[in-house]
Amino acid sequence: MNKVYVSAKLPKVTVEKLRKNGLEVEEYTGDGLISHKELLEKVADIDFLITTLSTEVDQEIIDAAPMLELIANFGAGFNNIDIVYAKSKGIQVTNTPRVSTNSVGEITMGLILALGHRIVEGDRQMRQSGFPGWAPLYFLGHEIAGKKLGIIGLGNIGSEVARKANALGMNVSYYQPHQLSDPEERSLKVTYKLFNELIKTSDYISINAPLTAKNHHQFNATIFEQMKETAMLINVGRGPIVDESALLEALKTGKIAGAALDVYENEPKVNSDFNDLKNVILTPHIGNATVEARNAMANIVATNVILSEHEEKPNFIVNN
Repeated sequence: MNKVYVSAKLPKVTVEKLRKNGLEVEEYTGDGLISHKELLEKVADIDFLITTLSTEVDQEIIDAAPMLELIANFGAGFNNIDIVYAKSKGIQVTNTPRVSTNSVGEITMGLILALGHRIVEGDRQMRQSGFPGWAPLYFLGHEIAGKKLGIIGLGNIGSEVARKANALGMNVSYYQPHQLSDPEERSLKVTYKLFNELIKTSDYISINAPLTAKNHHQFNATIFEQMKETAMLINVGRGPIVDESALLEALKTGKIAGAALDVYENEPKVNSDFNDLKNVILTPHIGNATVEARNAMANIVATNVILSEHEEKPNFIVNN
C-alpha cells in the first residue's frame, strides 16, 4: 500500500478521499507549523507528500525521501519547494491554481473598500475611544467609483479583480511583462500601461502577481517616491514583491496614503512597526481562506495523489 504524508491540517475531504482510494495516510497533528526536523523524519518511507505554502521542501527533505514520486502543494504558489531539484530526482510537483480566484478577488476588493472608507480604522476607534457623534467632516474617506485601479499581474486572480472593480465603477489599468490581446483587454475593460506610468497615475495599486526573480522588491523606496501621495497599495500576491522597510518609511512620511497587506516579506513573521500605523490594514494571509476555496484545493491535492498512484498524469504540474 502506497503511503501519503500530509504535513498540515487540511479539510477532511483530503484524507477521506485518499483512504477511500486505498492509500495509507499519515497526518501532521501538532500545533502550528511542522518543523523542518519533523518533516525530515516523516518523509523517509513515503511515496507522496501533500504540503502547504508555509512549509519548505528543500533539497535536504527531497534527499531524505528516496521513494517520493509526487509533491502536491496545497496552494497556487510553489516557491516553498525546490522544484528544479525535485525534477532532477524525477519527482513531480503540483499546485492548486484557479480555485482560489474568486476568493482572492473578493478579498482584494474588500481591502480596497476598507482602505477607501477607513473601515478598519473606524472599527478600531469605536473600540478604543468611542463615537463622538456624527459631523459633516468627521472621519471622511473616499468613494472608489471613478478612481484609477492599477493591477500588477493580470492572471486569473488579477482578471477577476478587474471584473469586480469594473462592476464598482473603477477605471482599471494593468501591468505585466506581456500585454494581452486587444479582444482580451476589451472583454475585461482594462488598459495596458507600462509599469512606471501605472504607478504614477493609479489611486489604488493591487499586487496580484506571483513572485519571480525579476519582481523581488519591485516596490521599493524609488517606486514609492513616484506614486501619488494619495495612493493606496494592496498586496495579496507575494510578500517579497514589496520592500517592507521602504513601505514603512513611505507610510510614516506620507509618501503614500495607505496600504493593505495579506502577505508579508518574511512570512509568517510580520514587522511589528506596522502595528503602530493607522493607515495600514493587516490580514493573516487569508486571501483564499474560505470553505469553498479550501475544499476545492483539498480535492485537487487528493486527486493528484490518486492519479499519480495509478501512474496517470496529475493535474497542474509546475516542474515539467
